[in-house]
Amino acid sequence: MFLIMLTNSMWPLSCFGQTDNLYLVSYRLEAEGRFEAAAASLQLLADSGDDFAKMRIAWLAYQSGSYNNSVGGYLSVLQRNAGAIEARQGLLLPLMAQERWQDAAAQAQIILAQSSWDYTANVRLMACEEALRQWEALEAHAMAFSKAYPSDATALVYLARARIHRKNAAGAREAYALVLARSPAHQEALAYFKSVN
Repeated sequence: MFLIMLTNSMWPLSCFGQTDNLYLVSYRLEAEGRFEAAAASLQLLADSGDDFAKMRIAWLAYQSGSYNNSVGGYLSVLQRNAGAIEARQGLLLPLMAQERWQDAAAQAQIILAQSSWDYTANVRLMACEEALRQWEALEAHAMAFSKAYPSDATALVYLARARIHRKNAAGAREAYALVLARSPAHQEALAYFKSVN
């Protein structure tokens, strides 16, 4: 905390360059819900090849519901840097919003080939597996992921859902009990127990 305060006092915002000011403007406009203006403020940087600006613009397109533009923006970054995990994570969002589950799952698999326990890619892949009704794959994936992230409830929720669809009531009950141990107010798990009691 002291380091952050010291850093802020040593380098006030007025010392940042023009590029930093453009990002500040973009973040302010995004906070106001002015996504197109926030993107426009970074266009010159993006046109000069700044991949962070391109990813910000793709994110803002996603936020505004311009999913095709968002996909295009993330793909533009990936053409220059195919190993950019963050850009590929971002690409998953508009693909999922368009319900392009197979495409999103394929992109998540590319990330997992680079970084097998990447949290974001695993969670988004589980969402794709659920949407595609791949219950056996989802159950196996959620079980493995919950071992890698034992304190996290998300994988256990997917595990419970998969088990419900696989007609494994005892397994679903066990998974939802584990969810409640980690998140006692979890609405889905509470609703499950209310419905079966």
